[in-house]
Amino acid sequence: MIPEKRKILITGASGLIGTILRKALMESYDLYGIDVEIITGFDCLVADMKDLSTIKHAFLGKDVVIDLAAIPDRDSPWEIIYQNNMVATYNTLEAARLTGVKRVIFASSNHTTGMYENDKPYSDIVNGNYEGLDPEDIPLIGIDSPLRPDGHYGVGKAFGECMGRYYSDTFGISVLCLRIGTLNKEGCPVETRQFSTLLTHPDLVQLVERCIEAPDDLEFGIYYGVSNNKWRFWDIANSRQEIGYNPEGNAESWRDG
Repeated sequence: MIPEKRKILITGASGLIGTILRKALMESYDLYGIDVEIITGFDCLVADMKDLSTIKHAFLGKDVVIDLAAIPDRDSPWEIIYQNNMVATYNTLEAARLTGVKRVIFASSNHTTGMYENDKPYSDIVNGNYEGLDPEDIPLIGIDSPLRPDGHYGVGKAFGECMGRYYSDTFGISVLCLRIGTLNKEGCPVETRQFSTLLTHPDLVQLVERCIEAPDDLEFGIYYGVSNNKWRFWDIANSRQEIGYNPEGNAESWRDG
């Protein structure tokens, strides 16, 4: 007997990350979406995530929600973050609670700790000043490092992580937060900083699959979404240990390109 595929709902399904995941996961899972845009050939509710009463029914019967719905601009003004992104995040978690969804995978951001990049050695690394630095001796920024958002966008994502922790502790929803690094349409570095922060498309897919398939008793987690770059300065030890994430990409592959 063929096992039934897990039902996965992707909010913000038309964006770059949503498009990559839809193409990569469609064979393994039953995929559904919510977006403000029509996605031809995809089962997607056209709705605004700010309207809880409209989107709630799309969560019924889903096993996992991948929450991507946000305006993904690190320079967005506070009004956008407050009125759009934070409301959409809250509505995702509340709709999951109301409909019995067991797991939410929240697209957080490396910008929750972006201010560290103003400090050495990170400021040198993101500017490509590697002289005198040993990539094996870089103090890594991890999930235990204090939050240091580098803008309102990062503040909004930190809010989402905190809200996820609350919903996990209070309502028993498994919430896994991904501090996504540089994920661009090219899938390779296009500027100096990205040699340390790149998340390749295959590594993104692997990270999300690991979260979908993680043990049911994994109640809450924060994981940096970054490839195995030589100059990576985010710690992924807990990602390896807790969900088995093993990134294969390395931005150095494009260094001479």
